[in-house]
Amino acid sequence: WYGDKKLLAVFELHTFSSLDSNFLPQYSHTLKDADAVIVFYSEHTLKMKNKPVLDKDFVKKCFQFPGMVVLTDKEKLLEELNQSKYKDYNILLMTSGTFDQLDYKNIQ
Repeated sequence: WYGDKKLLAVFELHTFSSLDSNFLPQYSHTLKDADAVIVFYSEHTLKMKNKPVLDKDFVKKCFQFPGMVVLTDKEKLLEELNQSKYKDYNILLMTSGTFDQLDYKNIQ
């Protein structure tokens, strides 16, 4: 599928529905074909959309992907993406937002 490289799926929860705790369980196993998963959501976006804080463990439970990483800070997202363990991965960024205005040029 991805040549000799593994797939890192990075998904931002950004829409009203994706930030809704009643909708989140519908993401169960949706990223199962990835080798590694990072889910990101911005606490600022939650506030702007008048949504309650999401518990990271709840988000992990909804996606049902062992070992997935859940982040809410774009600087920590950038640090995670630049870890050497992802050096030989294809990185798939999925969002309807901007990962909180992450500067993609800084992804190594």
